[in-house]
Amino acid sequence: MKKRNRFAALAVVASIVFGSVASAETLSAALTAAYNNSGLLEQNRALLRAADEDVAQAVAATMPVIAWSLSASSTASGSLTGSDRIITNSGLAAISGSLTLYDGGLNRLSIDAQKELVLSTRQTLRGIGQDVLLRAVQAYMDVRRNQEFVQLRESNVRVITQEYRAAQDRFDVGEVTRTDVASAEARLAAARSLLAAAQGALVQSMEEYNAAIGHMPGSAPAVSAAPVSQTVTQAKEFAVRNHPSVLEVQHSVAAAELNIRRGEVAVMPTVDLEGSIYTDEEGTNGGTIELSIGGPIYYGGQIASVMRQLIANRDAARAGLYVTTAAVEQQVGNSYASLQIAQASRLSSDQQISAARVAFEGVREEATLGSRTTLEVLNAEQELLDAQASRISSQADEVIASYAVLAAMGLLTAEHLQLPVQQYDPTEYYNLVKDSPALLSEQGRSLDRVLRAIGEE
Repeated sequence: MKKRNRFAALAVVASIVFGSVASAETLSAALTAAYNNSGLLEQNRALLRAADEDVAQAVAATMPVIAWSLSASSTASGSLTGSDRIITNSGLAAISGSLTLYDGGLNRLSIDAQKELVLSTRQTLRGIGQDVLLRAVQAYMDVRRNQEFVQLRESNVRVITQEYRAAQDRFDVGEVTRTDVASAEARLAAARSLLAAAQGALVQSMEEYNAAIGHMPGSAPAVSAAPVSQTVTQAKEFAVRNHPSVLEVQHSVAAAELNIRRGEVAVMPTVDLEGSIYTDEEGTNGGTIELSIGGPIYYGGQIASVMRQLIANRDAARAGLYVTTAAVEQQVGNSYASLQIAQASRLSSDQQISAARVAFEGVREEATLGSRTTLEVLNAEQELLDAQASRISSQADEVIASYAVLAAMGLLTAEHLQLPVQQYDPTEYYNLVKDSPALLSEQGRSLDRVLRAIGEE
């Protein structure tokens, strides 16, 4: 009784969950929701905007720096208490400016390096988008798989219940032994246990769906595998040229190369221009202008150490590119293999289901004539159930594998899937900040409006 109560409780929980999400949702709608609701995408878009600001700051280093200052002082001379004590007050207001006239190209190389890092961060965002969509596909298909498993297990419990009752009736009239009844009862208890496990797995997959897509699922309609027309070799060649992970590391290598050039010109002399104008408390105006040139002579080996470090970082980035390229090629090969396995499994399952159904119906008919035992009927039914479960899994695996192939090629994007979403343009914010606009300029005010709009989303 306790076990039956536990199974009933799980059934009630499942019915509550299904009752709250009766509507169906296509895979395209689920992917659209996952894209729109992803906090991970929002986080990495903000990180990309932060990287854009590094370019703006590098550009600002090439511009004049203008500052203002106010100072006041009071000076006492003579005795502290005597009549000869004299207090002198003075004040000064000044505006100063400085500009680097020549630095060997250091600032320009810094700008170029930051641009490469921005391009690298854009590819990171592309990769995150692929991860979000692939997780959504897996969550969707797991819900569909487990929904069908629950239906299959429920059907199995109904069939075995009928077999158990039939065995009990035949035992009552002396056609079968108690062993047949006990076998049917044991198989029924196992079927109920598997049903409870399937219901629990469904609830877990629904929670993952909610986390990946942003809301609880309804019923999941049938889904076809994504079209994959290229051969494995063609897909690998395409992935090496287009996968965001490869492009990300390529830009990192380019940035590392530029950093080495920055290290080389760091020993060049720099030419700076500084000037100021001022006025004192008496209204006297004045100004200064200064041209200076200088450069390093001896830094205790620091400059040489920095250069060696930059070269080591460049070498590490190059090795990382090789590793990433090999990993992407392997990922493409693995994804294609998984897809082929799932397709073969689905075709085999179809044949297995057809044969197992004929066998089950024949064994059950023979059992009514007394030439088959209840256990043989149950075994035949179990083979049919296993074949049906295998087909459900292989169908889900085929869809997931097909989208994994797209991800491995770098094509699992909202653009390629033609999802009805508002595309995020990574160049829009960059174009606003790349010239390092001043706070009170028209471009600066446009930036303020953009940031307010982003914050209100």
